Amino acid sequence: MADAGARQERLAALATTIATGFAGVSRAGLERNGELVVHTTRDALLGLMTALRDDPRTLCQQAMDICGVDWPQRAERFEVVYNLLSVALNHRVRVIVSTDEATPVPSVSGIWPSATWWEREVWDLFGVRFYGLADHRRILTDYGFEGHPLRKDFPLTGYVELRYDEDRKQVAYEPVKLTQDFRNFQFLSPWEAMTTLPGDEKAHLARSEKPVP
Repeated sequence: MADAGARQERLAALATTIATGFAGVSRAGLERNGELVVHTTRDALLGLMTALRDDPRTLCQQAMDICGVDWPQRAERFEVVYNLLSVALNHRVRVIVSTDEATPVPSVSGIWPSATWWEREVWDLFGVRFYGLADHRRILTDYGFEGHPLRKDFPLTGYVELRYDEDRKQVAYEPVKLTQDFRNFQFLSPWEAMTTLPGDEKAHLARSEKPVP
């Protein structure tokens, strides 16, 4: 417990350092179970990320993950979330930047080359474009896929389904068809739906055989 408390104190001090000593930080602090989260803007992103990588107080040499979050009710509905790791200093920093459907986010692939894969994934699944990213090919969905499947307004069934066509000897794409027979549903609970229980016939038989006074 003492080690955990000391770690939280170090992260809190680092959050204060980032909030006051790094340009382009909207806010920084401990959020979500004591994790260090930094919010920034698109225009300040590249300068902040370079500083987080190179500054001896942070030394975030690795971009471990880049992912997206969709908030459809917001004007800037997408958050791009960068999870950074400092092996030398043994801490993690999460950076969040917001954008909309039309405005690209600067690519950090020039800072961390491995970010190319993560940014392609965010583009594929959420439709967020990255300015400066040379390769916007899809990485998880199929060629010709329509839409971006992790958007909250993307239908759970998708738009097309695929199957192997034995006649054509190839994979065939077809519009989604959700056909099923009409069914009647009984919404009563088991106790409401069961008018008799096993063994009731014995009680009825005993009552019918009982002599009437």
